[in-house]
Amino acid sequence: MVYRTARVALRVTVGQRRRLFGLLRSGGDVWAAVLLLNRWRRQRGDRPIVGYQELCRELAAAGEGTFGELSTVGARSVLRAYSDAWMSAARRRRAGDETARFPRRRRGLVPVRFYAGTFTVTGGRVRLPVARGRPPLWVRLARPLPYPAEQVRSVRLTCAGRRLCLEVTAEVPVAVYPAGAGPDPARVAGVDLGIIHPYAVLAPGGGEGPEAALLVSGRALRAEHRLHLAEAKARARAAARRAPARGQRGSRRWKQFRRRGRALEGRHRRRLGQARHEAAKAVVSWAVGQRIGTLAVGDPRGVLARDAGRRQNKAVRDWAVGDLLRALADKAAQAGIAVELVDERGTSSTCPACAAAWPSRGGGSLTAGTAGSPGTAIWSVPPTSPPAPPPSPVAAPVVDLSSAVRRR
Repeated sequence: MVYRTARVALRVTVGQRRRLFGLLRSGGDVWAAVLLLNRWRRQRGDRPIVGYQELCRELAAAGEGTFGELSTVGARSVLRAYSDAWMSAARRRRAGDETARFPRRRRGLVPVRFYAGTFTVTGGRVRLPVARGRPPLWVRLARPLPYPAEQVRSVRLTCAGRRLCLEVTAEVPVAVYPAGAGPDPARVAGVDLGIIHPYAVLAPGGGEGPEAALLVSGRALRAEHRLHLAEAKARARAAARRAPARGQRGSRRWKQFRRRGRALEGRHRRRLGQARHEAAKAVVSWAVGQRIGTLAVGDPRGVLARDAGRRQNKAVRDWAVGDLLRALADKAAQAGIAVELVDERGTSSTCPACAAAWPSRGGGSLTAGTAGSPGTAIWSVPPTSPPAPPPSPVAAPVVDLSSAVRRR
């Protein structure tokens, strides 16, 4: 069994919208209360309260109903998120990561999670728990749940661009294949993440047949980025004269412009997210057909913090490597395929035959000192590529994501 998460938008009335945003603001109040409590303790020289059980005892002392309509279940989910964030930062600090920061910043809206047994799913509606004595809160889903109701383990109320939605987490079984048709753990395929094309996969040849390759085209994603950036710049230039000065309240027309900008930004993010998930789905489906049991993914996150100029920095920032890795690992786990991260350092300057470093020679080709093979300058990230290309390589199929970008 593996856990899968899907986001479902909500269709709510004006009153329901006000109550739901009230729950998110109450979650922010719980977060701010914990920050204030620990700040007072630091000023007195006491140890901060960061454990989940200790925080729950403090919440029980405050009593239910202290934070508006937020129930004890929702408040405890905020405490769990705070405790996990603090413990994660502490582990990174102990490991030597000086960039790790403890949660000390207030947040206006904090997502609230409700676990199985505390909410009710009936058809296309979900009943969320509220504080004792408050009227029940039913919300309508914009589409049916992607999982059976008995498999749902938690729902998380959140908002993206002022758009309310539920993140549904369900426990789904791992795919079962007929004998001899499932993924083979001994077959390993290399996956290269690219800025233009999200995934490039290469499966080595062997007893199962010749090598095979898959390229997921990202031209549609790149076009979406460019068009969205050009549109945002044009809209900003058109409204520059109407922009209020610092400290002044904007007009209704200016607020409408800002509201429209947030809506377009949310649509842009949804399009990209849908395209990334469809790209990962294409990779996993192809791997199942090739009986790939392990995907060795090159991890390029070590170069994300480098300053490569304004243009390249913008391309790297839009890359969303973490989203690509999460989408691939999520879908591969359900298909019974393991995902392993491979360090990319030095893989583009080593001989594929003997793994010896190629000396850099200005103006000439690279030649390995031990194997004597000419360098091909191929960005071969995982060390799973064959030593040399076959005489007649199989043409790599290309998956286009244009329909995914246009549809949402």
